[in-house]
Amino acid sequence: MTNQQLDVLQGKRILITGGAGFIGSNLCEALLPYNINVVCLDNFSTGKRENILPFLTLPNFKLVEGDIRNLSDCQIACKDVDYVLHEAALGSVPRSINDPITTNDVNVSGFLNMLVAARDAGVKRFVYAASSSTYGDHEALPKVEDTIGKPLSPYAITKYVNELYADIFHTTYNFDTIGLRYFNVFGKRQDPNGAYAAVIPKFVQQFMNHESPVINGDGSYSRDFTYIDNVVQMNINALTIDNKDALNTVYNVAYGERTTLLELATLLKTYLSEFDSAIGNITITHRANRIGDIPHSLASIDKAKRLLHYHPKYNIKDGLKEAIHWYWTNNKNNKV
Repeated sequence: MTNQQLDVLQGKRILITGGAGFIGSNLCEALLPYNINVVCLDNFSTGKRENILPFLTLPNFKLVEGDIRNLSDCQIACKDVDYVLHEAALGSVPRSINDPITTNDVNVSGFLNMLVAARDAGVKRFVYAASSSTYGDHEALPKVEDTIGKPLSPYAITKYVNELYADIFHTTYNFDTIGLRYFNVFGKRQDPNGAYAAVIPKFVQQFMNHESPVINGDGSYSRDFTYIDNVVQMNINALTIDNKDALNTVYNVAYGERTTLLELATLLKTYLSEFDSAIGNITITHRANRIGDIPHSLASIDKAKRLLHYHPKYNIKDGLKEAIHWYWTNNKNNKV
């Protein structure tokens, strides 16, 4: 992402759904300094008001408190909007297994509402959060966009349906979309609390509390962990790319390397020990594998490099150091 790209968006109006969430608030923060008008739509079911608190007084930021399950809320948020970054969703495989109906309502019905509202408002491009869970039981590594397997959870089904709807809206209504299949995103503002917290913030919080983090299985499962700044870069590239061949398709958003959960826990322990030496003595607990989890995940980012000029800046180690510094600082200030 370059200043030149952001200059292209100056004066434009961009709607970020789920703008008070982890990824959404980072996108708001990246766009606001460049004279870009940002509209945030959020119902605060998982997003946090404190994530957008610094933006509320800015003249180019507008908060629309609403729910994507309500078409009228989507229509209000889409008024006079040039581009949409659709991040609003109910994440988490376990949550979808426990409550498939709500997951479907938000991720499928809400997604369709947003597509309709954006189409009717004349939005130029709709960039949406897809998911690596779409690869399902397809075992080959690395994951390549054109080859997927059978979904392994209700969440995975909803994210695949998003891709199908986006494709239909292009072929039927000539509406331009880009889907970004996120691979295990982590970084500042990712919530460490709650039953469905992602593994990195959860482990960080447990280590900082001198608690033993719990790994599902023997720790050999691996993921392509992706730092938030890489994700922000991809979203902005998707908004600004001036190449018809790059539109109306999906891309992996990852770094292109995989790390086992045991390696991850060891890295976290090492980096956190620099702040608190006692963390180096904490042991790691293991329990049974979780239903719906895929064993390994690794992305090919060749397509994103070729068509979206994506060049991820942060590998797992650099990203973890940045994230840990943020969690440690905010924990000490009682903000996490």
